[in-house]
Amino acid sequence: MVQIHDVLDAIGMAGTSGWTWALSIVGLTVFIRVLIIPLFVRQINASRGMQLIQPEMRKIQQKYKGKTDQASREAMSREMMALYRENGTNPFSSCLPILAQMPIFFALFRVLNNLDEVAAGTHAEIGLITQDVARQIEASELFGASMSSTFMGSEGLAVKILCLVMIVLMSGATFYSQRMLMTKNMPAAAMESNPFMQQQKIMLYVFPVIFAVSGVSFPIGVLIYWVASNLWAAGQQFYVIHRMPAPGSQAERELNERRARRGKPPITHGKKKATTAATVEADPEPVSGQRQQPKRKNRQKATPGSASGHQQARSAGAGQPGAGKDGGPAKVAGSVPGAVTPDAQSPNGRAVDGSATSAKGGTPVTGGQQEQPRRGKKKNRGRTTRPRSAHEDRAS
Repeated sequence: MVQIHDVLDAIGMAGTSGWTWALSIVGLTVFIRVLIIPLFVRQINASRGMQLIQPEMRKIQQKYKGKTDQASREAMSREMMALYRENGTNPFSSCLPILAQMPIFFALFRVLNNLDEVAAGTHAEIGLITQDVARQIEASELFGASMSSTFMGSEGLAVKILCLVMIVLMSGATFYSQRMLMTKNMPAAAMESNPFMQQQKIMLYVFPVIFAVSGVSFPIGVLIYWVASNLWAAGQQFYVIHRMPAPGSQAERELNERRARRGKPPITHGKKKATTAATVEADPEPVSGQRQQPKRKNRQKATPGSASGHQQARSAGAGQPGAGKDGGPAKVAGSVPGAVTPDAQSPNGRAVDGSATSAKGGTPVTGGQQEQPRRGKKKNRGRTTRPRSAHEDRAS
């Protein structure tokens, strides 16, 4: 406050004027309110969160209705706290702005309440409020009233009128902001049979009465602080309700009507994600230009001497029309060139496996496609090397 007074004094305002000290208090109020804007945002989010989780809270309360034992009470408290954590809200967050202002209020009240004693030298200096500064504040007047005057401790009519006007402004700003919050920024579902709503209605009338009763003993400087703070809060509340109303509230309907008159779409809450998911689900899966490869099937190999179902079918079709001239099965479309029939035998006299094999390597062929021979050194499978006779050597 003293630093703000020095700035105002430096720009040309009279340092001993009551208006200069009044504007210093207003500047201090604005500075504090700007600092606690994040707390105000948390208060708004907490209030909206409490409104939206009221149905779940009622279900928990109905679940433990009539149970007064300690275990049930603790279980209900745990479920309530879990509900608060899941929704990111806390009922105590609504009290953060006013709690943050309490140290400033008590410090200002202490300074102004002991201002005459500090000016007289009977009280120790309070921070930057030295004896000279206290005398300057005590000598300054606003509408004929000093900063340390109170409604109850002064006989002057000007002091009483000024105190009454500021008490009315302070209480009226509090009532207006609370009523605006309840009537325009509260969803209809949250207003019906809601215990939290009943508490809000009670606080709507309790806070102004508290300010009015306690205001008669506040110094004028403290009243200036509370008037400026409550007017700031009312303006802040009006801006939030006008621009960012709660979902389903009257303020949201009015905002959508204003947007419709301007040709803008209405605001939506929580529908974008659902619409996107529905669109993705409704859209067909894109088809790539590449042919899908068939999945490999695990076919059971036939034991030696037994024929598979496919081979049995081919053997059975040998005597049917369309069979080959030699009594064997006719060539089937898509058969593998060089494949050996089930009756064929290997050079060493062993029966060939039931599945089709390539003529070169004896590797099973799957999928109707001939497998390429493996690179590398070929092995003589099933062949025996006999020594050449002397007759063959002479003939060569």
